[in-house]
Amino acid sequence: MGAERRQQEELQAVAERYARRAAGDLYSPLRPEVWQMLHERQRTMLQMFRAQGLGDLGALQLAEVGCGSGGNLLELLRLGFAPQQLIGIELLPERHAQARQALPAATRVWLGDATEAPVEPGSQHLVLQSTVFSSLLDDGVQQRLADAMWRWLRPGGAVLWYDFTVDNPRNRDVRGVPLSRVRTLFPGASRLVARRVTLAPPLARLVCRAHPALYGALNTVPWLRTHVLAWVEKPR
Repeated sequence: MGAERRQQEELQAVAERYARRAAGDLYSPLRPEVWQMLHERQRTMLQMFRAQGLGDLGALQLAEVGCGSGGNLLELLRLGFAPQQLIGIELLPERHAQARQALPAATRVWLGDATEAPVEPGSQHLVLQSTVFSSLLDDGVQQRLADAMWRWLRPGGAVLWYDFTVDNPRNRDVRGVPLSRVRTLFPGASRLVARRVTLAPPLARLVCRAHPALYGALNTVPWLRTHVLAWVEKPR
C-alpha cells in the first residue's frame, strides 16, 4: 500500500505542477529557438534511426508515455509511422482531450497512469518518453514507470529517451536526469547510445532575441547542450 500511495501522491503532484505552469507562447514553434530545437531533435532522431538499421518506419509499433497534446506523435506520423501502430498515454485529462482531437482515430490515446496502461508486454518496437521523467521527483515512481516501459518492449526494441540532464535552479518542479540515472532505471539494457542535444533553453531564448543564427553558433559548444536523446536497447 505504501508504494501505491506514493504513486498516487506523486501523480497528483505532477498534475498540480503542470497547473502552475503559465507557458504562454514559450513553446510555440513560431519562436526561433523552438523551431531550431525541434529541427535539431528531429534530425538527430532520424540519424539515430538510420544508425540502428531501421527501415520501414510504418511497420514499427511505438507507445509514447506522456504524449501531451499529441505533438510528438504527429511528428512521427509525418516521418512515416502508421497511425494504427501508435499509442499515446497521457495522465492529464485536458491534454488527453487535445491529443484525441489532433490525432487520427486509428491512433489509440489512453488516459491515466501509464503504469496501468493496457499495453501488451513485449508488443512495442519503441517506447518514447520526452521530458516526462524530469517531472517525476520520486525515485520509486520513476522506477515503476521505467519498469512498465521495459515490459512493453519486445526483444531488440528500445526506449527512445529525450530529457534534460541538469537541474533548473529556477524551477523546483523538475529535476535533471543524468545518463547515470538512465542506466539505473534500465539495468537490463544491452546497449545505450546517447547524443547531447538542445542548447540550454534559457540561453537559447536570450540569444535568439538578438539573432536566430546565434542558436546554431552557440550550439556547437557541447557543454551548452542540456538535453540527451538516447537509444536504450533491450536484449534480443
